[in-house]
Amino acid sequence: MISARRNAIHAEPAAPGLPMWGVAAQLAVIYMLSTIPTPLYSIYQQHFHFSKVVLTLIFAVYVIGTVAAMFFLGRLSDQVGRRPVVLWALFIGAIDALVFLAANGTAWLFAARILSGLAIALSAGASTAWIVELEPQHDKARATRVAMGVNLAGLGLGSLCAGLLAQYVPDGMKMVFLCYLILLQFTAVIIATCPRTILNPRPLREVSLRPRFGIPREIRSRFVAPAVAAFATLSVIGFYSGLIPELLTRVFGEVNHALAGGVVAGLFFVGVCSVVVTASLDSRTGLLASLGFLVPGIGLLALAELLKSFSLLILGTIVAGLATGPAFLFSLRAVNEMSPADRRAEVVSSYLIVCYCGNSLPVIGIGLLARATTARLADFVFAGVIVLLALIAFIVEWKSPPKDNSMRDSAGPFDT
Repeated sequence: MISARRNAIHAEPAAPGLPMWGVAAQLAVIYMLSTIPTPLYSIYQQHFHFSKVVLTLIFAVYVIGTVAAMFFLGRLSDQVGRRPVVLWALFIGAIDALVFLAANGTAWLFAARILSGLAIALSAGASTAWIVELEPQHDKARATRVAMGVNLAGLGLGSLCAGLLAQYVPDGMKMVFLCYLILLQFTAVIIATCPRTILNPRPLREVSLRPRFGIPREIRSRFVAPAVAAFATLSVIGFYSGLIPELLTRVFGEVNHALAGGVVAGLFFVGVCSVVVTASLDSRTGLLASLGFLVPGIGLLALAELLKSFSLLILGTIVAGLATGPAFLFSLRAVNEMSPADRRAEVVSSYLIVCYCGNSLPVIGIGLLARATTARLADFVFAGVIVLLALIAFIVEWKSPPKDNSMRDSAGPFDT
């Protein structure tokens, strides 16, 4: 495999910093795909008459695309270069938007979500590595924060913009995806001008698609805390992205799509701010602090549903946002720090699989449990499970001896 570390080179001159932000903007745009449908799900339910179980499956099925891309294409950009892989991801994103535009039944939504997962996963690894390589000062810790920040910002912008257009613009659902197609075109132009960083890309006929996953025996016990923290954190993100609009309608009688998109966006925008504020913390302190915020955040969310208090929902969203951004950042940083240099790609890929499962499986569980019991009970069971996972991760990390953080500033998230 061609190593990103060995082959990173600015083969084309460019203004310092600008190419990195160009790639970062693209990463935000591609992540918008994940949450653009969030405020639109209630409209799709009215048009296509599907149940909450089907809604959760539509949201979560994109894990098929993400896991497939991670298994077989996770190392592709190390071999053929960052730019072509990112452009392919943008092309798939455009096809995805067209599928949403043409959707006239539930099956189309399943297909669109799978394409979303494929585009996001294909871009995520390539773009993050590219940002690391284009960071002007070669500060990989800063590059990781940039990648994490634009990730969350894109998720927030997707739900916010879609909600506003769907609520206030005539034929807003179509306008959402038409506007997104235009945005993808501008993004592709920017990416086409960004410098290459792989010196000797392989031709496609020589590409290896063999998956590489694994957790070395010597770090398995240390891997537990960040992995469980990531699973719990992504579960909360999945709940907001997939089910908050349904909760607003069911509990508060609120069908304003802009409000639904705004609540979801608030979680991610607070996450961006918290990533910036906590950047100087070491991974252990940051992970413990974020888990400490996650528990009351989930508690407030459950209490808001129980008391039908919109104010508590907003407060819970803010507290959960303070947890989600740093928890994702510091769990990834911890995984990088503990991973042997020659197996870092395998360990990070295993970590990302945990993230994708956390983002989808609990949401499916909520839908199935709601069908067997009630939606409120399903939500409370979800809250209890997430609190339990957060406490387990906190205790495991607290009892673990402090780790050597000397690798913190040199370990990029997708170093190979």
